[in-house]
Amino acid sequence: MIEAAFGALEMVMDPTRLMILAVAVLLGLGIGVIPGLGGIVGLAILIPFTYTMDPLAAFAFLVGMGAVTTTSDTIPAVLFGVPGTSGSAATVVDGFPMAKNGEAGRAFGAAYMASLLGGVIGAVLLAMTIPVIRPMMLYFGSPELFMLTILGLTMVAALSGKAPMRGIAAGAIGLVIAMIGLGSQGGSLRWTFDQLYLWDGLPLVPLTLGLFALPELIDMAIARTKIARNEETAKSSRSGQMQGIRDVFKNWWLTIRCGALGAGLGAVPGLGSAVVDWLAYGHAKRSEKNTERFGFGDVRGVIGPESANNAKTGGSLVPTLAFGVPGSASMALLLGAFLMHGLVPGPDMLTTNLDITYGIIWSLALANILGAGLCLIFADQFAKVALVRFGILVPVISVVVFLGAYQGSASWGDIIILLGVGAIGWVMKQLDWPRPPLLLGFVLGEIFERYLWISVNTSLSTSETGSGFEWITRPLVILLIALTVWGLFQGARPWLKKTFMERGETKGSIIWCAPRVTPNSLFSGLLLIVFGVLWVQAGDFSFNDRVVPLSALSVAIGCTALSFMASTFTRQVGGEATVAGALGDKWPGRLAKVVGWLFGFTVLIWLIGFLPAIFVFIFAFTALEGKESVRLALLTALGTVLFSYGVFHMGINVNWPSSVIGDVFPALRDLTRFL
Repeated sequence: MIEAAFGALEMVMDPTRLMILAVAVLLGLGIGVIPGLGGIVGLAILIPFTYTMDPLAAFAFLVGMGAVTTTSDTIPAVLFGVPGTSGSAATVVDGFPMAKNGEAGRAFGAAYMASLLGGVIGAVLLAMTIPVIRPMMLYFGSPELFMLTILGLTMVAALSGKAPMRGIAAGAIGLVIAMIGLGSQGGSLRWTFDQLYLWDGLPLVPLTLGLFALPELIDMAIARTKIARNEETAKSSRSGQMQGIRDVFKNWWLTIRCGALGAGLGAVPGLGSAVVDWLAYGHAKRSEKNTERFGFGDVRGVIGPESANNAKTGGSLVPTLAFGVPGSASMALLLGAFLMHGLVPGPDMLTTNLDITYGIIWSLALANILGAGLCLIFADQFAKVALVRFGILVPVISVVVFLGAYQGSASWGDIIILLGVGAIGWVMKQLDWPRPPLLLGFVLGEIFERYLWISVNTSLSTSETGSGFEWITRPLVILLIALTVWGLFQGARPWLKKTFMERGETKGSIIWCAPRVTPNSLFSGLLLIVFGVLWVQAGDFSFNDRVVPLSALSVAIGCTALSFMASTFTRQVGGEATVAGALGDKWPGRLAKVVGWLFGFTVLIWLIGFLPAIFVFIFAFTALEGKESVRLALLTALGTVLFSYGVFHMGINVNWPSSVIGDVFPALRDLTRFL
């Protein structure tokens, strides 16, 4: 094995293969920066280009590209609060506040060094575990995988700060949303409202961008400020970058733990990067001391998820190489590439083709080092984006968000979901409802339902008198149940302490009061009405298709009702956060303006086509709202259109929506689509 490892290194270091790897890294970094693309899209685009390559060069190309998308996706996550991929959503929680505090350079330094070390940790663990992984993976059955999803959902307690009931409710709402579409057990159409678009469920990308990106852009436009509040700190991004690197080595044990956690969870089939990211963030918050700054710009909240999401690639390669079981959607594409090149994952990859296996491992390690190194070199320039004026930044990022949402399924439904979820996400942000648990519940929903039914049905088929839940007594399941209970208690303990022990003695504690109408009680009441409607409609589902949705809905109703009672009959000592306090007294009028601009952009897309609408929207917003010069507005609009055309039209070949002008004047249809 040692001979094969060094032989593979010699092959990977061939100048031609190194050049191919470097090109792949540059492509991966570019793809990761653009919200909504990610490694899956990159693999789908690049696999055809590997037909004429030898197997080692082909997989160096594909693995190198996929490995670094989770490195550069930190850039939009930190600067704009926009997850470049679902795997960087947890980085937003502390990375974006760091940029607001003028510490974008420090966040970048910490993120890239953690990504580098995490990627190397993943590659090393992959190399070490391949010979011994088979018996461990065979012990993981559906019951254990189901309990892992439950454990993931308990992270909502750690991610919900002072409002654990809202966090659990948000997680349950995410589960409910994940149940939309064609039922996997009985074929019922669940909450599709006769819309064909919803048959396959809500797509992840518009939901993620609506939940995290639009609320931040709306707030930025309302406040009319740059991302960074502290210009002097932002300008010293090089020193801040070095501080971030020192932070990683200062928290070396956290980096190693989260890297190992990411690699281990990445080896579990079905757990995507978004789940691994949140689990690592929750672990960092629970295991570290003095965590009161988490969510407000704590660098450890960046180190944890960034070291885990790069290590995940190494872990997800384990079941793909050893058993032919893809650990994620991107690994499923990679599995297809294996078969295309005549390689059969399984024992042959550990014997006959061991040199290819170790070549992939070396490519993974080198790609992470090269990708993180390039990002560190240019982090100083990235950080300065935080100083760009809102009149330029808001429209450009809005366009990228719209494009990222639309390219998922090239449907008007993507834009509608983006705007609808964006409105809900903005309200949740203003009312201190945690958004990460909702995304986590949504990501885990399909896995949750599938592994539950497999566990129950397998138990029923192997036991004549059993109830279908004998799998709960399996040793590893019992251990995971214990960890779940402990996690729930740890998450709820601060809230219980403030509510029942401090009794109004300190600022931030909770006291009972006379009934009152608050924004939170109105929002909770509206949610309860929606839940009631969904409950009634669920009566038409088949039995197997309504068990899990109604279970999730029950949890959502219970926790939302408790939140309604708390917001109506209790108050916080020292006052509660208000929208006016966060955005200034002029926020209602400015909010109406921002909504008008976004709605106007959507109407323009419908009337004249996507790319012409981009030009008109950016020029008008930059000149009128941003008060920039006409020349700068023209250059910004033209540059964005050229970027959108090159990446989305020429690169991805997005099927642009038809426009009214193209339908009314058929001769202009091709012209508007081209434009």
